[in-house]
Amino acid sequence: MHNYLMITAITCFMLKKTVTFHNKMTYKGYMNMKKAEFIQEASSKAGLSKKDTEAALDAFLETITESLTDGKTVSFIGFGTFSTAERAARTAKVPGTDRIVDVPATTAVKFKVGKKLKESVAS
Repeated sequence: MHNYLMITAITCFMLKKTVTFHNKMTYKGYMNMKKAEFIQEASSKAGLSKKDTEAALDAFLETITESLTDGKTVSFIGFGTFSTAERAARTAKVPGTDRIVDVPATTAVKFKVGKKLKESVAS
């Protein structure tokens, strides 16, 4: 039975479908919207050309990237908040070899989901 569920989960992933077994387990297929598909959707909703929508999206993403690079937090009430977090340098053990490696300090990007987005996705 376990192999059947694994094969079905992989199939759902490949076919982008959702299947529920015995009202207990749900496997969601892989749903990925490419940039071109996003631009198409946004342009039709906003009544803009694809070219204008792509320019606006590129400016939007560039502005967020620059703000995070400068250490600023970017908030969209109801949607979420983009911020950065400092990760300290540390040592880590490589699984299987037990070799110890040094991991340098980094700055990571964080995203905290807003209430409206969280509720929309949950329903």
